[in-house]
Amino acid sequence: MTPSPALALWPGRTAHARLKPFAHRFSYQIAYIGIDIGRLDEAAAQSRYFSVGKFNLFSFYPRDHGPRDGSCLSKWAKARFSDVGVDVEGGSVRLMCQPRVLGYQFNPISLWLARDAAGEVRGMLYEVHNTFGDAHTYAVRIDTPGDLHHNAAKHLHVSPFFAVEGQYAFSLRPEDERFALSIRKTVSGEADFTASMAVKRQDATDASLWKLFLRQPFSTHKSIAAIHWEALRLWVKGARYQPRPAPPSREITPARFEAGRVSE
Repeated sequence: MTPSPALALWPGRTAHARLKPFAHRFSYQIAYIGIDIGRLDEAAAQSRYFSVGKFNLFSFYPRDHGPRDGSCLSKWAKARFSDVGVDVEGGSVRLMCQPRVLGYQFNPISLWLARDAAGEVRGMLYEVHNTFGDAHTYAVRIDTPGDLHHNAAKHLHVSPFFAVEGQYAFSLRPEDERFALSIRKTVSGEADFTASMAVKRQDATDASLWKLFLRQPFSTHKSIAAIHWEALRLWVKGARYQPRPAPPSREITPARFEAGRVSE
């Protein structure tokens, strides 16, 4: 079987909704890439507008992800998947994230997908970043293919208007041509926040990358600007400020899906 290209484009939209103590919603366009972290050289060769580790219209820097020290991403991902019982040998690991655009990037959430030799998703890493430079990874082993549902306790301070408490419920639909993710946060069983993203795959070519830039110029700059703009709107509405706590002492929060339930 011919392997899929090492790099693909995944443009689409994201939406966020605060449900308590008042409603606040917004949505905007996003431009993700999907990159095989074991084939970075191939990804860099796909388009003159995309580079790995150096400046370009779009670029991917390994030091922006995982251990964030420039070390081998494949080795890091294998170790993190192994922490939750996922063996990636014989399969592949792809990272879905926002690339650098003209040298700048910010990824509120990056998604690592471990697939077996048959192409089925067997593990997920949700790498979450906040605007303070902190990061935390939620790791899940997937036991059944199809629409995926799993939970994990919140451990990272993400918003200055939400305390570090509650549970995340992840719902995932990883198809070959479309990808959908929804996250629902609950505290004491009541939902207070939801987020979603829906993207569609495109081949990464010179033409498609150039068109993507024309449609969504400075997309990563827009992400960080939107975060601060919506924070200002929340503050004006009277949202209660939550001081930033110390980041979690552990790098990863494991959760395991077993017959419809998650055990931590």
